[in-house]
Amino acid sequence: MQNRLKTLWLGSLLLLATTGLAQRYEFTRADTLRGSITPERAWWDLAYYHLQVRVQPTDSTLSGSTTIRYRVLKPAQTMQIDLQRPLRIEKVEQDGRTLTFRQDGDAYFVTLQKPQQTGRTESITVFYAGKPKVAKRPPWDGGMVWARDETGKRFIATACQGLGASAWWPCKDHMYDEPDSMRISVTAPEGLTDISNGRLRQVTPNADGTRTFDWHVVNPINNYGVNLNIGDYVQWADTLRGEKGVLDLSFYALRHHEDMARKQFAQAKPMLRAFEHWFGPYPFYEDGYKLVETPYLGMEHQSSVTYGNGFQNGYRGRDLSGTGWGLLWDFIIIHESGHEWYANNITYKDVADMWVHESFTNYSENLYIEYLYGKDAGAAYVIGCRNLIRNDKPIVGVYNVNQSGSGDMYYKGGNMLHTIRQLVGNDEKWRQILRGMNKTFYHQTVAGRQIEAYMSKQAGRDLSKVFDQYLRDTRLPTLQYRRTKSGFEYRWANCVEGFNMPLEVCLGESGPQQLLSPTTRWQKLTTKATTLTADADYYVLVTVVTK
Repeated sequence: MQNRLKTLWLGSLLLLATTGLAQRYEFTRADTLRGSITPERAWWDLAYYHLQVRVQPTDSTLSGSTTIRYRVLKPAQTMQIDLQRPLRIEKVEQDGRTLTFRQDGDAYFVTLQKPQQTGRTESITVFYAGKPKVAKRPPWDGGMVWARDETGKRFIATACQGLGASAWWPCKDHMYDEPDSMRISVTAPEGLTDISNGRLRQVTPNADGTRTFDWHVVNPINNYGVNLNIGDYVQWADTLRGEKGVLDLSFYALRHHEDMARKQFAQAKPMLRAFEHWFGPYPFYEDGYKLVETPYLGMEHQSSVTYGNGFQNGYRGRDLSGTGWGLLWDFIIIHESGHEWYANNITYKDVADMWVHESFTNYSENLYIEYLYGKDAGAAYVIGCRNLIRNDKPIVGVYNVNQSGSGDMYYKGGNMLHTIRQLVGNDEKWRQILRGMNKTFYHQTVAGRQIEAYMSKQAGRDLSKVFDQYLRDTRLPTLQYRRTKSGFEYRWANCVEGFNMPLEVCLGESGPQQLLSPTTRWQKLTTKATTLTADADYYVLVTVVTK
């Protein structure tokens, strides 16, 4: 492992070859420091954060500190803390003593003076300040959003999934490790309110007219799920009698948007019922559920889902599937809330496995439609989204260098799961697989292979070749068939070696349906039918071979 890290730090070209497409990447030392579990990260386990931050829009700066409580897993004296430029760490303290540190790009290596003994719980406080990166196209190109609402008042937010939480506060910026709980103290400008994760415990007026809002999160939380949202908010509340008891719901919108927001945000309750049906109890009853208006499109911040879809159904008013079903609900409310199960409850360890978040959450959209409008409607939606698939590069990215895969993790990933549902062949069993997944990996960080192995075990069939085909290859598996005197010969082509996925087909124009078990070798089928088509619920191609 050490030799590999050294090679990457010097800068290297990594060629990932799949049968479908070869990808060429270049990585740097900075990529490795950000994307790998370095020795300076591995020896300590996060237990708790207390983030204190003062937001100063007049000069677009932040200042504050993060207190990090951690458990010592093995003795070491150097700790990696991440903070992205142009922000800077000004001081680090432990037990009242100032510590030395060195900077390597966006990583800081702190030298601890106190001996770190295995099993002990310790803490440090990191003080920082400066101008954070401004988001160019949030949430995709993230950072701080410094905006004003229609009345001219400040409207400020954070969005940093791909960029990382260290874009605006010092932390252990790797997804494999989460704190067990967190306190977020945000000092907001005069007359404005901050909404962050968890529950509001206290609001403290300050002599300069600002106020400090103390939010407490009692569940594990991933770094990019932490957020602040500052504006002239109004708030209203509701409750949902869910599977785990009474869930507190809170809604926040800009004062002049209240009427529109109350109407649009009413979609949250049926959404929560639908997702509890499919995935099990909402994972953060103790922290409640919030839906918060923001100056950008929206994101899945844990227990503080953010919204900026213009109070309209669809994705910015359009149906991504082209079927009409996508215009009956607000894409951002449904999709970003679905991430409470897949991203915030079950969280990837490495961004290369981002499909665990996005494929399941994309698939949650059609499950929501199915819950409200029926199975055929849900299937039509997910199938309709196939026109957005590019098959440009593998869905799984490169490990240990903070590199995600293709955006096909959304629509291709959703169609992969819809295909696997057909292989399971029992809707209630499929629902229990999804619910069991959220129970088995409750509040955990996972590798993608863990999810794959779980699904194979629960489905009762080896799905490894299916995952290899759709996640690690760019080709669409193709069922080839050719006429014979007695019927057909058929096989899988354009696929990974050993691909053997069963497939429902229709023989002739109107049936009958038949289950085939193709491999990459020709097999015979006796039939009087002259054509063969695949069940539309399978994401595959079918072609006729004339020779």
